[in-house]
Amino acid sequence: MSTPQLVVHRDKELMAQAAAARLITKIVDAQASRGYASIVLTGGRNGNGLLAALAGQPARDAIDWGRLDLWWGDERFLPEGDPERNVTQAREALLDAVPLDPKRVHAMPASDGLYGNDVEAAAAGYAEELARSAGPETMRSAAAAAGGSVPTFDVLMLGVGPDTHVASLFPELPAVRETERTVVGVHGAPKPPPTRVTLTLPAIRSAREVWLLAAGEDKAEAAAIALSGAGEIQAPAAGAQGRARTLWLLDAAAASQLPRALYPPASA
Repeated sequence: MSTPQLVVHRDKELMAQAAAARLITKIVDAQASRGYASIVLTGGRNGNGLLAALAGQPARDAIDWGRLDLWWGDERFLPEGDPERNVTQAREALLDAVPLDPKRVHAMPASDGLYGNDVEAAAAGYAEELARSAGPETMRSAAAAAGGSVPTFDVLMLGVGPDTHVASLFPELPAVRETERTVVGVHGAPKPPPTRVTLTLPAIRSAREVWLLAAGEDKAEAAAIALSGAGEIQAPAAGAQGRARTLWLLDAAAASQLPRALYPPASA
């Protein structure tokens, strides 16, 4: 696993714009090298802010949207089209405005979908969809070693919660302790809605790059805890690492409790 790297921006708006530009470059480079790219999206204000920033950038046209696979790190287990679902918010922020191939948009199941209100079946179904899309390279990944397989994610993005949760992996709850499955159902989440579907840490760690997004004073303590050597059970964000790179993208407010020694040589 890679050592975390930090980029600290002046404010959340600049962070979103810079992260969007960085993501465009990663997607274009992946498509140039092997013909397609695979990205895992995150919800929340920072994830949606990045997508909205990307929608407003002329450089978005450099992406071949028809050769882009989109996945999600977690989802609220609610009916299709519910405004609280991450996929609904992503469509509003960006996805409805770009020419994606619908077959390559892999939304997590809704509570009124194929699996009905059975969140465990929904999680298993998404795990099967990930496995079907996995190629030979991913069979050697961390997730494959743990008993599942996932595609080769070029970038997997995660918002960081004030309690250090990422995706729907909350401190001390069973999902963050999972070592075998790639996707699990979550019951009794400490923030509404209580029922969710989430990737596990083994699946997250299969990504080439993991980007953790944190902006605002309410994220400052979480960033400091996760980057101070805390354990992943108590601070799930500490366990979110990419195979080639782990990148923390913060604004100055979220970085305000970090020791200056952790700051990169040049922060925007």
